[in-house]
Amino acid sequence: MKSSRRLGLVMIAPAAIMIVLFFLMPVVLTAVFSMTNMTTATGISGGVYQIAPNSLIALKSAMPDIAAEMTEPRYAIDEAGLKAVEGLGLAPGIAAELRAKHAGEVFPTRREAERMIKDLADRPSTREVKQISEQFNRSVVNTRFDSKEQLFSALDTVGLQLTPEQKERVAEATYTGWTWTTDNFSRIATSPDMARVLFNTALYVALVLTLFNVGYALLLAIWTHYMPPTPASIFRGIWLLPRITPVVIYVMLWKWLAWDTGFISILMGKFGYPPKNYLLDNAYNAWFFVVLINGFIGASMGMLVFSSAMKAIPKSQFYASEVDGASRWQQIRYIILPQMRWPILFVTCYQTLSLLASFNEILLATNGGPGNTTEVWALSAYHTALRNYAGNLEYGLGAAMALVLVVIGVMLSLLYLRVFNYGTLVAKPLIED
Repeated sequence: MKSSRRLGLVMIAPAAIMIVLFFLMPVVLTAVFSMTNMTTATGISGGVYQIAPNSLIALKSAMPDIAAEMTEPRYAIDEAGLKAVEGLGLAPGIAAELRAKHAGEVFPTRREAERMIKDLADRPSTREVKQISEQFNRSVVNTRFDSKEQLFSALDTVGLQLTPEQKERVAEATYTGWTWTTDNFSRIATSPDMARVLFNTALYVALVLTLFNVGYALLLAIWTHYMPPTPASIFRGIWLLPRITPVVIYVMLWKWLAWDTGFISILMGKFGYPPKNYLLDNAYNAWFFVVLINGFIGASMGMLVFSSAMKAIPKSQFYASEVDGASRWQQIRYIILPQMRWPILFVTCYQTLSLLASFNEILLATNGGPGNTTEVWALSAYHTALRNYAGNLEYGLGAAMALVLVVIGVMLSLLYLRVFNYGTLVAKPLIED
């Protein structure tokens, strides 16, 4: 018995590894990234501290006086400047006197620094004064610091007297790397654009799922069930073409149909209508084609599942119903549909999750247009994290949007299991063989 269990664990190990690597790990990593503010600007590795123009803008709203002081150059009498003065070839007493009397001093303006230099014992000329003062010109703007300590040391060097709280605020505003945060979920919850995208997603899933992936697929399965075997197989094969056709070619065919140079415009031109792009002419047309493009793909899978389930229904039930004088509609209502609960649950749950995560067809057909009217959640997450017009890709926000999609999918799956009474479907039969 123990050897059988070990053998079972060995046999299931590859599948378990695949589940961990290709399902659990991506979800875990998505959850981790969703708690960060990673963008193209921050990168995915550690950053540096840099008082750049964008960080100065952030500091101006919180500490306007300090931000203004940072933008102004200061003149610090430090060892590096003194060595530079020695290299100018001026009177040797100048550098010695500056080191002895003024080392460590910081002058807020060039005028004050040059006034001090003019008062030196060797009395340098005006040109030499400007040369000397330039060696002590110090600024923290656009300078990169690898750590907080280097940043704080530079601020102290230029004479910016900040409290520990102010230093931490400056460090937070000037850090160019990513940080841990929950702001992504706050943005999702409060953004009106996110609410619109969520509505688009609900509309898209509801229309395609009910009209095609379940409704029309069930209708196709019933039609082919009552057809002779050979025509039924040919009909099912034709409906499989949208699914097996490469998505780029499939969408291009729809575009040829709906573009201003496509079949519809040519046909309508015969009746005096000017050509136009029916795919992107307005939001209603865009939604019409989005539903059709995705619906024809989804209907094929549902048709196969439902057709296979109908073949599993004992033929004796149909023969008995015909003897009793039942019509086709009565057979559908009292024989077929009651025994289709499990296939309908499977198709509904699977296709819901598939529609929530799919965006390839919409990306190729409308790219969310016109005016983001067909932008669904998965497509918006793709645009946010991997491709947008602004250029600054927001990896953390995109991951948060993907995580929300995972949570929605799990909740809908549990709801389906409850609505279709999954416990009854998998319960042991009351009568054992």
